[in-house]
Amino acid sequence: MCRVRRLLFPSTPNHRLLVDWLQQIINGLGLGAIYALIALGYTMVYGVLRFINFAHSDVLMLGAFSSFYIAPKIEKVMGSQSLLGCILVFILAAAICACLGMLIERLAYRPLRNRPKLTVLITAIGVSLLIEFTCQNENVFGASPQPFPKLLPEKSIHFGNVILSSNDLLTVTVTIVLLAAMWLIVQKTRIGTAMRAVSYNQQAALLMGVPVNRIISFTFGLGSALAAVAGILYAIKAPGIEPLMGVQPGLRAFVAAVLGGIGNLPGAVLGGVLLGLLETIAGGIPGLSNYRDAIAFGILILILILKPAGLLGRSSVEKV
Repeated sequence: MCRVRRLLFPSTPNHRLLVDWLQQIINGLGLGAIYALIALGYTMVYGVLRFINFAHSDVLMLGAFSSFYIAPKIEKVMGSQSLLGCILVFILAAAICACLGMLIERLAYRPLRNRPKLTVLITAIGVSLLIEFTCQNENVFGASPQPFPKLLPEKSIHFGNVILSSNDLLTVTVTIVLLAAMWLIVQKTRIGTAMRAVSYNQQAALLMGVPVNRIISFTFGLGSALAAVAGILYAIKAPGIEPLMGVQPGLRAFVAAVLGGIGNLPGAVLGGVLLGLLETIAGGIPGLSNYRDAIAFGILILILILKPAGLLGRSSVEKV
């Protein structure tokens, strides 16, 4: 067996380089899938309301902490690291964050809907800071990182010297399933038709009898549920969870949404995967590992200069 392995995978510099690149691509797909899930929430809210919900990254954090407290209770009933228990944790955390997202929209954003976009943007930043610093209080979550419970047993699949983690496989699978579900909801259901109508022309949709407030609230809830799922997947791979854990992935997911074309669902996934691949590959190149953040935001600047609508976005003309 050792002889066969040496023949199939000869230990040469070119082979080791190929293995390293394949490993970086696999790791990048897992990271990019998480960015894609977060970017889907950004792009859904932007598609309907034309503003960026910067509190979205903090909903990700709340999703991770929701599952942190739910998982031990589910484990007592369903057993340790069971698939059904893991699915229940995802569903309950997503439901909690969906309710929180709708509550944030009702209390913070709806009263400002007819105000200038800058007012709503500043409010979104304020809501984000409020959540972060409230959760850092010792009577809430505390500022110290806490280890995240294992929801499923971690396994590794070996393809020669290339390793595929079960966590990366889970992340990519969940992202594909949720993207397909989002596409079906938006394109094939009545509420999806109403969402598209509100995104095209809110006033016309209101005159045609579309319940605009309900549709916007549903959009926030759906985006927040996606953030919760992304928060759990991110927490599984992270060494620990804390109240500021959503800041960096949230910023990167915003870059991914702009890269793919904000307001475009496939574009959000494409941008997330591309950004995850670029970050991971750059992290594996000596001399570039310390510039991962610079690469992410450098991409944002280039896209805004060269193709402001993003890779899959469409340019639109606004009358002033």
